[in-house]
Amino acid sequence: MPRAATHSDVFNAVAEPRRRDILEYLAPDEHAVGDIADALDMAQPSVSKHLQVLLTVGLVTVRRDGRRTLYRTNADGLRPLYEWSGTFAQYWRRQLSRIKEHAERRSSTDR
Repeated sequence: MPRAATHSDVFNAVAEPRRRDILEYLAPDEHAVGDIADALDMAQPSVSKHLQVLLTVGLVTVRRDGRRTLYRTNADGLRPLYEWSGTFAQYWRRQLSRIKEHAERRSSTDR
């Protein structure tokens, strides 16, 4: 099965670690491309290319402030990722409960 294009699929867009770094950096506040490049030690053209992908799939928003272009993580765009990963939350809770129960049983037999 062919993979969806990076610029049309949220999951493929976040498969790139540097894009995840950018999303994390933008989560608390908006920043200009130069700020992102400096903070993440990336070349500005590379940041711009990654931002274009993130913008195309709706994971970041952009606004103009005079001559500056500011980017921010788009919470609504992240919803599909959140909902998909949430399907595994119950699985991990069960796994952690099993580990805890096993540790408790082991602890009580060691006494």
